[in-house]
Amino acid sequence: MDRPVDASYSRKRWMKRIGLTALASLALLALFAWGPAFLTPSVSRGGIRTALVSIGPIESTLTASGTVVPEFEQVLAAPIKARVVRILKKPGDIVRKGDPIVELDVSDSQSEVKTIDNKVSIKQNEQGQLRISLENTLIDLKSQMEIKRLEVKSLELEVSQNKKLRGENLISDEQLRKSEVQWQRAHIELKKLEESIQNAEESTKAQLAGRDIEMAILQQEKQDKERLLRLATTQSDRDGVLTWVVQEVGSVIGQGEVIARVADLSSFRIEATLSDVHASQLTPGLPARVRVNEKMLDGTITSILPTIKDGVMTIVIGLEDKANANLKSNLRVDVYVVSGHKDKTLKVRRGPAIPGEGTHDIFVIRGDRAVKTPVQIGLSSFEESEVVTGLMEGDEVIISDMADYVARKELRVR
Repeated sequence: MDRPVDASYSRKRWMKRIGLTALASLALLALFAWGPAFLTPSVSRGGIRTALVSIGPIESTLTASGTVVPEFEQVLAAPIKARVVRILKKPGDIVRKGDPIVELDVSDSQSEVKTIDNKVSIKQNEQGQLRISLENTLIDLKSQMEIKRLEVKSLELEVSQNKKLRGENLISDEQLRKSEVQWQRAHIELKKLEESIQNAEESTKAQLAGRDIEMAILQQEKQDKERLLRLATTQSDRDGVLTWVVQEVGSVIGQGEVIARVADLSSFRIEATLSDVHASQLTPGLPARVRVNEKMLDGTITSILPTIKDGVMTIVIGLEDKANANLKSNLRVDVYVVSGHKDKTLKVRRGPAIPGEGTHDIFVIRGDRAVKTPVQIGLSSFEESEVVTGLMEGDEVIISDMADYVARKELRVR
């Protein structure tokens, strides 16, 4: 026979059933309330880089790869064709102005100088003989002229006397005419001698001037040969470091061939390369920034090489601080050429999420959320980018690489 259930037991079972139902309802409500939040991806503040949007000046820059090179490099070329006798310095050696670097065999050139010396002596002798010969010719002509002058005076006196005698009928007309003809002929001969002397003097000057020119040519040739002999030790014109020198003793070097290079390591410049698509934006005088061991140096484009090879062009940057201690020959550096400038605009620090000009989806932090926002970027430098639209001053944006969240519109920030 069944007995009735105790009332207290029934009440406990009912209260337990109501409690379980309430807990299930609360759990279901919590799931609906907080479930989306737990399902939304999140990022840790410690794992991202952010930047604040600010207002200020910005520069647009073109990035180039640069190399530090000596501002001055002396190229020593062989003054004559010669054989290398001795190599006096090694690459890397410090050289002073006037230090010989390579000794060349100059015996052939010394023989040429002696030959020219002999030619000069012969020409001097010939010139002396010519001068004496011409002077003797002039002396003879002048002596003949003096004699002829006396003859003319004598005949002139004779004509004068004959005229008096003819007036007294002491001589005939024929005798008078004969004396006059002799006087006129002597006068003509005197004039001819005077002209001959003048011509001889001009001829003497011309011949002596020609010999002087020949002598000057030989003297200049001799001086040139002697100068080349002095250069045959290939002396450095400045203090510096020997960067290259001919390697083989006994090798024959042709005239004009490079023997050594001496770099002045007290001042430097930058040779940079970049794509030729930027050619229209580059002109000499544009400012540039050079990053050397995390230090920025100011400079200016001094020249643009006209040759473009494989789509790459070369520019030369002159530095304001060309003797900076961080500059080392052949050091690779980053170069940023300033192609544009704005004095006041919205800007933000660059990062992987802000690659450059154009419209990009960037996560903007709003409280504990990062909201994807389309942002238009304008001018860009190596550190900052101009914000044209999409952001306001004071906005905090994520500049880290967010490629893993490209499909997300919102993220939680922990």
